[in-house]
Order: sequence, then structure tokens, then C-alpha cells
Amino acid sequence: MKQATYQKLAMLLLAVVLIVTGCGQAGPNNNTAGTDGGTNANAPANNGAASNTEDDEKRVMVIRKIGGDDHTAQYLAGAKKEGEALGYKVDTFSANGETTKFHDAIAQATAGDYDGIIISHGDDPATVEAVQKLSDNGVPVVAFDSTPELAAIEGVTLTSQNDESLAQLALDRLAEEQGDDAKIVYLWVDGFPPMVRRNAVFQDMLSQNPGWSEVERFGTAAGDVSVQTQNAVAAMLTKHPEGEIDAIFATWDAFAIGAARALKEAGRTEIKIYGIDVSNADLQLMQEENSPWVATAAVDPMMIGQVNMRLLAKKMNGEETPAEYSLEATLIDVETLRQSSEPVNMVNLADLIPGWGVTDAFEEDWMKERKAAAGN
Repeated sequence: MKQATYQKLAMLLLAVVLIVTGCGQAGPNNNTAGTDGGTNANAPANNGAASNTEDDEKRVMVIRKIGGDDHTAQYLAGAKKEGEALGYKVDTFSANGETTKFHDAIAQATAGDYDGIIISHGDDPATVEAVQKLSDNGVPVVAFDSTPELAAIEGVTLTSQNDESLAQLALDRLAEEQGDDAKIVYLWVDGFPPMVRRNAVFQDMLSQNPGWSEVERFGTAAGDVSVQTQNAVAAMLTKHPEGEIDAIFATWDAFAIGAARALKEAGRTEIKIYGIDVSNADLQLMQEENSPWVATAAVDPMMIGQVNMRLLAKKMNGEETPAEYSLEATLIDVETLRQSSEPVNMVNLADLIPGWGVTDAFEEDWMKERKAAAGN
């Protein structure tokens, strides 16, 4: 009886040892990429990159003040796609121009245990206070098209499109096509840093072209900005018969969308639109028959989101980042779009404009390896 009991006990102990040993062998080599874009724990990390296990747990929030347009959607999509390709959990939020919602989102993100924050179009002292609090708590921040006062906060990177170049490209084309005595409607809204920079170029161009005249100026940053702009331009056209307006300079593509619709409905396509920014919706309008929107200066919004996320990734990885970074602009005109035998969108635009939407800015080797390991 005793011998049988001892034999059973020995067999039980042996089974336990085999189970423990088997579990121990299912180690890091068996790890696979997770559904959130995480990569194998044994993937190499360059420049002191943190382990993928840690990065899989990193959470990033992207908060944009303006919204309600395709440009915003693509910017947020670019940031989210890049972050998830690097193995982060990425949340995005657009306040659609509502200041209270914008700051509520930042406050929630501050209390939400995020590892990094990207903000867009923060334009007031409350933004500076909120970012200072994040910085004091050790949370890295990248701010796109936001108040320059953020530059005083150590560790924050301010990014922007090259707004001076955007405005100059559009206005140079306007000058080329409309001449020295152009009568211009100016669609613009004050208060946003990029708008301030674009306005400076417009005022300079007015001084350089004394024959130019500003017929009217207006604009709003509401969530339904395209609809409001369309209504405002339609009302304006009733006051100015043909011959009193040559061109519209739209400092935001949401303005240009509304203006283009109003001009087509009123049969006033003799007025030409020179805009800033681009999206699929914009390209579709520009390619319509007899479209009044003839040129727009832009940076790919998805690429802007990607670059902002790479900068944040470097910060979370303890790497050096610049205090400021500006993305160069390109002019897109209807003549170029007509060269295509098929409808042009944000993807195949690169077939007409070499290098469109592609940049390796701040894309480190460890990022490329992490993406490759995850199949991105």
C-alpha cells in the first residue's frame, strides 16, 4: 500500500514538473504582434528605445480645436495610423471649434494617464496653462498650429505648415492670373496663429500691389463653417454684380468649399478662388466642370499628423526633438489636375506631384523596425 502511494505521489510530482517546464519554455520567442499594433518583445530597439512591451502600453491623445472638415479628419487619421503602427493606443478628439469642449478634452487627457499628448490649434492663454500642467507632470506635448507662447514651455515642440509659404504660393498665382488691379474678397478669421501668419503675407501683398482692392472680408471658425461661408458668399454676391469681384482668397479650405458652392449656384464662376489646404472633398470640387476654384496651396494633412506623432514618439523615447518644425507647402492647380486620365484624390495626387504626402522626417530606424515587425 505504501509503495503504491509513493509511486502515485512520484508520478504526480513529475507531471507538475513537466507542466511548469512547459510554461517556462513558452517565453518571449513565442510572443506575436497584438491587435493594437504591438510587436514582438524581442524586436531590436535603436537609440535606447524602450521595450515593445512597455510601448504597447503607451497611450496617446490627439486633441484638435477646429473640426467639421475633411482636412481635420485626415490629420487625425494620419496621427492615429502612425501611432498605432508604432504600437501605441491612440485616441482622437475634435472640438469642432468649441473652446470649452477643447479644454475639457485636455483636462480629461491630463487626468487620464496618457503618456503623450498632441494638440492642434490651441490659441489662448488657457492652452498655455494646460500644456504647462502636462509638462510639469512629465507628459510630453507636441502642438500643431498653436499659440507661439507655448514655445516658452521647455520640452514642447511647436509644429506648423509653412503658413507664409502657403499664402505666398496662393497669392503669387492670384497676382499672375488676375493682374495688378485685382478686386479681392478675403475669407479669413482672426485669432488662430496660422491665420495671423497668413494675414501678414496678404497685407504685405496688398502693400506691394497698390492697384489691388479688398472688396470684403469675413469668416467664421464654427463647426459648420462651409455652410456658413456658402450662405455668406451667396448674400455678398447680391451686393456685387459681375465685374466688381475678380477673385476670392480663401485662407482655409473650408472657406473655399463654401465659396465654390455659392459661386456655382449663383452662376458667378467668373470669380476665381485661390485657397489654402487640400482634401479629397477639395480635389473633387476643383475637378468639377467650370469650377471657380483654380488653385490651392497645401501640405498633406495625413502627413502632418504622421510627423506630429513621430515627434511625440521621440519625446516618449527620451530623444532630442526641435523646439519648432515647419512643413513645406506645394501649389496644386487645375491645370495639373487635368493631366490625369482619372479622378485625382489624396492618394493618386502623388502621381502628378512627385513626393506628395511622403516624408521621412523624424522617422528613426527603430520606428521603421517596429513597423516592419508589426507588418506595417
